[in-house]
Order: sequence, then C-alpha cells, then structure tokens
Amino acid sequence: MTRTQAWSALAQLNPVLADGHLFIGLPDWRQESARALTDGGAFFPFEVSIDAQGDLQIVSALGGAPTPYAGQRIRRINGRDADQVVRELLTRVHGDTPAFRSALLAQRWWLFYDKVYDTPATFDLELAHSGLKTIAASHETPALLQDEASFERMFRCEVGEQVAILTASTFAWGDQAQFFAFTHDCFARIAAAGLSELIIDIRHNGGGDDDMWREGLLRYIADRPYRHGSRYIKRVLEPGAPGEVVGQLISGVIESETVPPPSEPLKFRGEVVVLVGPQTYSSAVLFSNVVQDYGFARVAGTGGAVRTRQSGSVQTLRLPNTGLLLFYPRFVLDRPSGAETSTYVEPDMPLPEDRLQEQSAVTALGYRIVCGH
Repeated sequence: MTRTQAWSALAQLNPVLADGHLFIGLPDWRQESARALTDGGAFFPFEVSIDAQGDLQIVSALGGAPTPYAGQRIRRINGRDADQVVRELLTRVHGDTPAFRSALLAQRWWLFYDKVYDTPATFDLELAHSGLKTIAASHETPALLQDEASFERMFRCEVGEQVAILTASTFAWGDQAQFFAFTHDCFARIAAAGLSELIIDIRHNGGGDDDMWREGLLRYIADRPYRHGSRYIKRVLEPGAPGEVVGQLISGVIESETVPPPSEPLKFRGEVVVLVGPQTYSSAVLFSNVVQDYGFARVAGTGGAVRTRQSGSVQTLRLPNTGLLLFYPRFVLDRPSGAETSTYVEPDMPLPEDRLQEQSAVTALGYRIVCGH
C-alpha cells in the first residue's frame, strides 16, 4: 500500500472513535496540498456544503469565487451517486457526531475526494437544475487554506450602527500578540461607538490555546472570576508529583480561577452573544461553556454536534510503517458548572442549520438582539 491507501483503510476507525481529538490522520496534508497545486495539480472544482440529509450542494467555486451553479444539489459525480460518495467519504472523517463529521467533510471535501478517488482532469457532474455538466478540476487554492494563511480572513471586527461583530475563527494563531492587539483595537472601536450589543462569531473556530480567549476576549466581557472547567481526568505523561507514574490516570477538581482585570478601561458591559456551529470545537467549546455557565454571554447557533465534555492536550504518535499520525488526547474536562444535563453544546438561542452558514444570518441575529426577540 501507499501511505494514502493505508490512510484510506485505517481512517475508517475514525468515526468509531468518535472524538475530534482521537483519529488517524495524514501528516502535512496542508503543505502537500499547496505543493501539489504549485506543481500543476488540481482539486474538486467547488466548495460544498452537506445538509442534514446528506445532500451535497455547491456553495462556490473552489477558493470562494462566485459560480452560477451555487445552491444546486450535486446528484452524480463521474457516474457515481453523490449520496453514496458522501457516505463513503464520511466513513473516514473524525469527530464527535455525524453532524460534526459532515461539517468537517464539507470544509475539506476537495482533500477527502482526492485521497479516496484521486482527482481527474475533468468532472462529469449531474446537477439538480442544470443537468449534466463537464467541469475541469480547479487549480485554485481551497478556501480553507486561503483562510488559514490570512489574519484578516480569520479575524474581523465589524462595528455597525447598533451591533458589533467580532469574528475569531481560530484560537491557534501563531502570533498571539497580533491577536491581542486586534481584540484591544476592536473593543476600543466598540467603546468609541457607544454600542451595547456584541456578537462574537466562533462558528468556524476549531480551538487552540485557551490564553487567546482568556486574555483576548474574556478580559473585556467577564465581570467576575471563572474556572475553565470543573472535574477532569488526565493521563500522566511525565511524573510531576510524588507517587505519579507514567500512564497513570488521575482525576480531580479544578479549584483555580482566572480573575479578569478589574480596572480594564475597555470593559464591555452590554449584551454579548456567542455564535457557535458544528465546527466550533476544542478550546472554542471551553470558551462557549464558560460564557454560558457564568452568564457572560448567551450562546446562539446550532447544537447537538459536539460534546461539552471536551478532551484536550492532544498528543501525536507517528505510526512507524506508514508515516501516518495517530492523534490522541491527554485529558477530559467537564464544563465549569459540572452539569450533566446536556451531553452536547446546546445554544440558548437556536438557529436553523441552513441559515447558520449565511453571513446574513449573523446580521439578522444582530437585529434580533437589538429588538429584544
């Protein structure tokens, strides 16, 4: 087997493991994909979405450019039933739930399709309204890779007449000082505008470093000390206390609290809504748990996709014969309240999944806040 063939076989464990931090993955797939395009390679020609029924729909051209086929369902791909292709690819995707895995597959459709089926020079696509179309594979950089390379695409601050929208699409940005400067400037603009409504958009935030939301966000909206979790279970990797041995499982209660700066001049005292979606994960879920449990914000979006009881401190093990990576977590953390009433993230303000991905839905949510609905 090639490494890709080995991944295609072994990755079928991923949905069974059912955790976004526990899976067999391809190493350096971002860099390899970029190099492939530089060397003349190509990928599936569209960015896509997958709805709750598993239907595959066109969102834009690969990379995000407009296409006249946007919104159309894809029925067949090179003679294969598109629903069957979706099911086949989903058997290799990692994540907590089918909803999480569908969202991840849609975001990386071009990658999974290439690894399982290879990318031909052209695609024969049967579309719901346009019929059979032959479309060349795309040499454009996928939107995911473009987004991850651009601070301006990952982080935005929009200060309107009534509502401000702060978008943070990752907590894993390498230059944390740049992020902290961005949020300081954003809250300064909000204060100057005299606004009392703020939306923090983390729909596409897959997590990262907790310090980014502690220092970059909660210092401006938290009004009292908070814990990032309650109970924990962790595996000892390196003994740090008397009696600990490598491999031992330890459980306990988190007692320490983070105290927000009491004299922060840009403290926001208006209404805050945190917008989540199926791709909100890891440290972003911890942030959502904290604001919901302490009442720092209301959570809006769709629920049932990811667990509130999050694993973390992800380790990697390179499998020696294939070069594939096994990702696995070191600890499991309960939400700050310790409540077990809901297994999954459940918003205070539910939004339909089909509206959640539209930017207009964020704007509409802003008006909904202002109007008090």
